[in-house]
Amino acid sequence: MAYTTNADIEERLSTAAYIQLTDDDGDGIADVGVVDEARLAAEGEVNSFLARRYGVPIDVTAHADLADVLASISLDLVEYRLRSRRPPAPGDAVRRHGHAIDWLGRVADGRIDLPSATLVASGTARSPIGLVGGEDRVLTHDELADH
Repeated sequence: MAYTTNADIEERLSTAAYIQLTDDDGDGIADVGVVDEARLAAEGEVNSFLARRYGVPIDVTAHADLADVLASISLDLVEYRLRSRRPPAPGDAVRRHGHAIDWLGRVADGRIDLPSATLVASGTARSPIGLVGGEDRVLTHDELADH
């Protein structure tokens, strides 16, 4: 499920900036592959944070109240990725990227809850349970402390 489209990215940047940041062959036309790569990478980054607490990708058609915020966060990440291809990235793009990462981190840590999103079942995305096997201990902690 996509949080943004290439058209959303073009609208965010302006058509001139969209072309300038993605036209690698100098033909005056945006390279859709470059835009797709940045968009998919940003959405993957969003999902990597959200997956700590929620089933991803978030279905924004079922959770329309999340569509705008996830689109905005994704666009902040995409814009930074594209502007970083032609350094230096403007300060406002760097600042929005930092705020997006901070917000995603707070969601992942449980300091912010997403309304209506489906939480991941306990134990499935967080710390896995491990089993230990093998021989019994030869020395106990108390026996080691005596030496």
